[in-house]
Amino acid sequence: MSEDWHRLANPDEIPSPALLIYPDRVEENIRRMIAMAGTADRLRPHVKTHKLGEIVQLQLKAGITRFKCATIAEAEMLAQAGARDVLLANQLVGPNARRLAKLAGWFREVRFSTIADDAEAVGNLASAGQEAGITLPVLLDLDGGMGRTGIPLGQAAVMLYKLIDQLPGVEPAGLHLYDGHLHESDPAERLAKWKTMMEQLKSFRTDVEAAGLPVPVVVGGGTPTFPFHARHTAHECSPGTTLLWDFGYAEKFADLEFQQAAVLLSRVVSKPGSNRITLDLGHKGIAAENPHPRVKFIGLDDAEAVVHSEEHLTLQTDRAGDFRVGDLLYGIPRHICPTVALYDRAYIIRMGKLTAQWQVTARARKLTY
Repeated sequence: MSEDWHRLANPDEIPSPALLIYPDRVEENIRRMIAMAGTADRLRPHVKTHKLGEIVQLQLKAGITRFKCATIAEAEMLAQAGARDVLLANQLVGPNARRLAKLAGWFREVRFSTIADDAEAVGNLASAGQEAGITLPVLLDLDGGMGRTGIPLGQAAVMLYKLIDQLPGVEPAGLHLYDGHLHESDPAERLAKWKTMMEQLKSFRTDVEAAGLPVPVVVGGGTPTFPFHARHTAHECSPGTTLLWDFGYAEKFADLEFQQAAVLLSRVVSKPGSNRITLDLGHKGIAAENPHPRVKFIGLDDAEAVVHSEEHLTLQTDRAGDFRVGDLLYGIPRHICPTVALYDRAYIIRMGKLTAQWQVTARARKLTY
């Protein structure tokens, strides 16, 4: 792999800070995802990472037909991009149940489904479906130990799934399990904990089916457990970060071999000292929910963030004297998903050249519905 794969031939065409995406690398990551899953039919990739219709179309071209998302805007973006099976994996509250029902009523050729872990939420979905004259498929959202969302595995969960089966306007569509708490760096340790969780899920599924309830599908896992679901189950796998990758996952999960396909372009805007340079990559240009380093700059390994504000990132480095105001740096973010959401467009780079600009459509809270 070329060490200068990220470098631009004509950087003056792009203002900074900017999000650069390398579609050749995205396509390679798609190939690796399919190879890991065994077939494209096993995949239901999450679009929260990229939010881009063009990347959805690259996946459709590769044979991936099912997708997962977190917002109604992402669901609408998927429908516009040509997806025909969309799971909105976020419990819908307030007006959002009706928004999804309206979206499903408009895009009749798309199968929209969602998740629920609460009886009142199921009732709201049922009412929204009836009002729109449709039946919404609903997966039971299970808590496998993360403690964020989902209902614990047990009899109460069986009864909630039975409610989905009984109410008009909704229908039982399977089980959803996000296991984001399983993120050990050691794959053997991660696998052992995952197997324990899977035994509990197997027992629960037996109880559900013994109650006469259908389980058409299980949608399981995020990126860290993707290879386990792919290798040991028939579940639909829903990794997301695999499409663009970042240095956070690359460093923590050495067993997952994906290519970094998104880079942040930044420029030196000031030199406030003999060992400092200040870049135009503030909080508005890089996700700030993690401690530093939030970004690692290619070829500048000793850089240490000392000031970070809305528009500026000041680095301390022994190489500060090598840079002039206006010089470029290329950075890999720690967490790519919220970083993409900070940009209204991505600059598309092939063979070092700018070839297109893609609107990050689904960063919006609302498109039409």
